[in-house]
Amino acid sequence: MAEDCIFCKIRDGEIPADILRRDENCFVIRDIAPVAPAHLLVIPAEHIEYLADARSGFHETVGAMFSAAREVALEEGIAESGYRLVVNQRDDAGQMVPHLHLHVIGGRRLKGMG
Repeated sequence: MAEDCIFCKIRDGEIPADILRRDENCFVIRDIAPVAPAHLLVIPAEHIEYLADARSGFHETVGAMFSAAREVALEEGIAESGYRLVVNQRDDAGQMVPHLHLHVIGGRRLKGMG
């Protein structure tokens, strides 16, 4: 754990959060600054700052993150209409917390990305 990582503190119960789903690989919370009606974060339990820092064998964690994203999209009722999965990496991409995480965004029509 990084000493000042907000996601690690949420994982460890030091900061309260509504954890929607949790397993040994990852957990899911609602984003505190949502950009759409449904905006969830899928966060690996292991502190990995950036994808480039991931150790070999991290595929199980990433697979669990995508499985959790699929499940919460179904639970939130956005699976049929569509949703976006986003991973921001480092400052230029807008990553605000240096702990790898996957955004699940939906609940309204989203603007195209190019």
